[in-house]
Amino acid sequence: MYQYDPIDQQIVEQRAAQFRDQTRRFLAGQLTEDEFRTLRLQNGLYIQRHAPMLRVAIPYGLLASRQLRTLATIARRWDRGYGHFSTRQNMQFNWPRLPDVPDILDELAKVQMHAIQTSGNCIRNTTTDHFAGIAPDEIVNPLVWCELIREWSTLHPEFAFLPRKFKIAVSGAVSDRAAVGVHDIGLQAVEQDGEVGFRVWVGGGLGRTPMVGQLIRDFLPWPHVLTYMQAILRVYNLHGRRDNKYKARIKILVKDLTPQVFAEQVEKEWATIAGGPDTLSCEIVDAVAQRFTVPAYAADPGADHSADQAADDPRFARWLRRNTHPHKVAGYAAVTISLKRTGVPPGDITADQMDAVADLADRFSFGELRVSHEQNLVLADVPRSQLHTLWRQLDALGLATPNVGLLTNIVACPGGDFCALANAVSIPVAEAIQRRFDDLDYLYDVGELDLNISGCINACGHHHVGHIGILGVDKAGEEWYQVTLGGRQSGAAKPLPDIESTRGAGAAIGRIIGPSFAREEIPGVVANLVETYVELRDSDAERFIDVVERLGIDPFKTRVYADRKAVRAKEAVHA
Repeated sequence: MYQYDPIDQQIVEQRAAQFRDQTRRFLAGQLTEDEFRTLRLQNGLYIQRHAPMLRVAIPYGLLASRQLRTLATIARRWDRGYGHFSTRQNMQFNWPRLPDVPDILDELAKVQMHAIQTSGNCIRNTTTDHFAGIAPDEIVNPLVWCELIREWSTLHPEFAFLPRKFKIAVSGAVSDRAAVGVHDIGLQAVEQDGEVGFRVWVGGGLGRTPMVGQLIRDFLPWPHVLTYMQAILRVYNLHGRRDNKYKARIKILVKDLTPQVFAEQVEKEWATIAGGPDTLSCEIVDAVAQRFTVPAYAADPGADHSADQAADDPRFARWLRRNTHPHKVAGYAAVTISLKRTGVPPGDITADQMDAVADLADRFSFGELRVSHEQNLVLADVPRSQLHTLWRQLDALGLATPNVGLLTNIVACPGGDFCALANAVSIPVAEAIQRRFDDLDYLYDVGELDLNISGCINACGHHHVGHIGILGVDKAGEEWYQVTLGGRQSGAAKPLPDIESTRGAGAAIGRIIGPSFAREEIPGVVANLVETYVELRDSDAERFIDVVERLGIDPFKTRVYADRKAVRAKEAVHA
């Protein structure tokens, strides 16, 4: 866990004090709505459909148990008893009162938390692999690099008012679990001739114009990470559109200039600052690394009897299979706490559950947690000898749903129930799908399948990179839903040609299968897609995304719309 230094603490305390005065002046009528808008956005405060929404930063998804308890206190005292984890590894409170927000920021500052740069046209929270620091395939610990980027980008005067919001992801492992290919800048650690560096992708992103990022540098030596990103942002700041917010993201600039020309301009700008004050040294990197606490792993964490316990208990066996993950330290495992139980909005957690999970983190995982961009929690350092005991505790809390990587592990934005931008609801659609597939035996037979839902084209639910993606659209004032197939956030279903090494680290944007569907049709549409996959797969080992890659979307499209036509014909006869 990163420990603030005096400068960190001073920044968050001063920012909270500034916003208290800004809020006082707004409520007193001394600031107009337009004047206050920029100030509140700089502090993570949105005006949503029913009430303000406060987005709290959880830098690179790392959370201490004491911080989670503070979030629980805020949920009880100033909200409605729960919080929502977003796909950017942050927490959102949907019901705070504006006069209470300065008190909330003060409470956050006491435990080294804040809401700085969680909104607005600035560099947002840098995200990473939720197994950072413990993954067996790790080249570097990305937490250190994310912290270096956080320190560099926080309140950076040159990049405080970019053409649009800007998102960075860092992967320190061989396998990309940070979705670097769909970020404005994506960094993935690599080794070349015994030297550590990063591949640099630029221009990825979802939203209205989804694009996979372009590789503009195959190897960037690690000392130059900050100066190279500064060059990228300078080119963007100079040429990015400011007259049209829909064309203002860096992905549009990269496309318009062409990746080659954009890369040339970055290299030209970088030549003027390479070796400058932001160049990193071993001393700087080590100083940041030393501010992270290191778990006191036991030399003998106890005998692992989980296999025998799983043989005696099928429910534990399922959880062990889906919700535990390899660890680089012998005798330990990472554990995903699923926040996707049927009937609960994806990513939501109650204040009581927060307190209980904080207690479990203290008992089983050195007082630390991770937030994943799939809206779940992770206990990263659990002794394997304690897995069965932990599972029993989670089961009693309703937090042991064994569906990680399966269809009901749905990623979804808050949608029209809360967001003023949404065209359609997301949460009720997610629940309807979960209820349709609330059969673990069938889910396990179907196997790995990512399903993502967004309530509007802004794509906060990352529907473009779901194996099945669902997007809420407005048709004559009514809620309808567009379906895409074949998206993925990273990796590849099968080896691809040379393009795999130059674009997006294997990310892919899903393809629209055809006309949109009414809300009540969606569970049936998903069922038809799944049934088609089961019929077409070569073996149980061939995943849904593999079949879509092999056969394309046409067999799925034919099945879905043929069934829709048959249903409508039957309804017409009965009418």
